[in-house]
Amino acid sequence: MSEAKWYVVHTYSGYENKVKANIEKTIENRKLQDQILEVTVPMQDVVELKNGVAKQSQKKLFPGYVLVNMFMNDDTWYVVRNTRGVTGFVGPGSKPVPLTEAEMEPLGISVANAAASEVVVNFEVGDAVTVTAEAWKNMVGVIKSINPGKQSVVIHVDMFGRETPLELSFTEVKKM
Repeated sequence: MSEAKWYVVHTYSGYENKVKANIEKTIENRKLQDQILEVTVPMQDVVELKNGVAKQSQKKLFPGYVLVNMFMNDDTWYVVRNTRGVTGFVGPGSKPVPLTEAEMEPLGISVANAAASEVVVNFEVGDAVTVTAEAWKNMVGVIKSINPGKQSVVIHVDMFGRETPLELSFTEVKKM
């Protein structure tokens, strides 16, 4: 398989977050975590002045667009292209064109960093782990899935008598 690349997906304006959620749900349902690695809506922090009061907020960097890091093949193309709210990939005709490294740099995405930051983990699905992240510190959970592309794990913890999923980075959990 070739390497994963970043592609730009055009959406209906205002549907960016919905498209992101729909693609992520499809990835989970079709078990494509190893082919579609990340879906993101680039945001920027802005300060707005309303009635003389400065207010910090986030705005979409590219309204009407979503970035997808994926291995391009017929299956992944079909899944993304046929997601509700998607009008198509950016590129001539039906041929998506991946972003170049120069185009990704201003977005804070670096191909070199992504390749160099491969992390070797000492845990696997089914292992019990302790959470080290502040909000959930010292909670114990069981790993349900590992996503090397996002460098994250999904664990289930017991909260209020119910099993609750948490997605955490590799650095926020340690094996028991």
